[in-house]
Amino acid sequence: MPRTAIVTGASRGIGAGLVEGFLTAGYQVVATSREVSRSMQPAPNVVLVDGDISKRATAARAVEAAMQQFGGIDVLVNNAGIFFTKAFTDFTEEDFTSLVSTNLLGFLYITQLSVKEMLRQKSGSVVTITAALADQPIAGVNGSVPMITKGGLNAVTRSLAIEYARKGIRFNAVAPGVVNTPMHANDPHDQLKTLQPMGGMAEVKDIVDAVLYLADAGQVSGEVLHVDGAAHAGRW
Repeated sequence: MPRTAIVTGASRGIGAGLVEGFLTAGYQVVATSREVSRSMQPAPNVVLVDGDISKRATAARAVEAAMQQFGGIDVLVNNAGIFFTKAFTDFTEEDFTSLVSTNLLGFLYITQLSVKEMLRQKSGSVVTITAALADQPIAGVNGSVPMITKGGLNAVTRSLAIEYARKGIRFNAVAPGVVNTPMHANDPHDQLKTLQPMGGMAEVKDIVDAVLYLADAGQVSGEVLHVDGAAHAGRW
């Protein structure tokens, strides 16, 4: 029987690549983002759920779609997230609220609901997209406040891995460095390549491959897998 994955932030970039990757691997997919139905076509093995992932109602509709259409949830990928840089003293209350709403509430609601179903199945895998910057800040990349959320996701991943270790549910994270996505379409790639020791940018496929590995790695839980050209390893 085909396995089922839910992918948040699925409309473009890494999220769209994840949907394609899971479909190629034989999964059924529930894809959700604010306007995912504008960027993807429905298919027999794909359900599209439009909505703001920071709202519990959106998370509930995505989980309900997985259960009703496919009968279970094998993998949840928390990909939806926002990131922007400013000097620390320039971040506003509105910035903070926006980051927490998408990056943390977006994780909390759909993960809680998915785990409840995984507990009934006695199996499941949750993979969350965080950021290499949470472990290795880079001079000039002023992402301090977004990293409050991304670092928190790394921490909760490890905590949940222990909490549910005997329940058959695994929790892991993928921490990308700079990824060649539409978000960076207008940014100078030569400069972006200097932000990783290997001197390049990760491609969407690199992140997809990491997520698919963690989805299937039965003895891997509590792991934060960096896909960042060694940026997390130290100074360069």
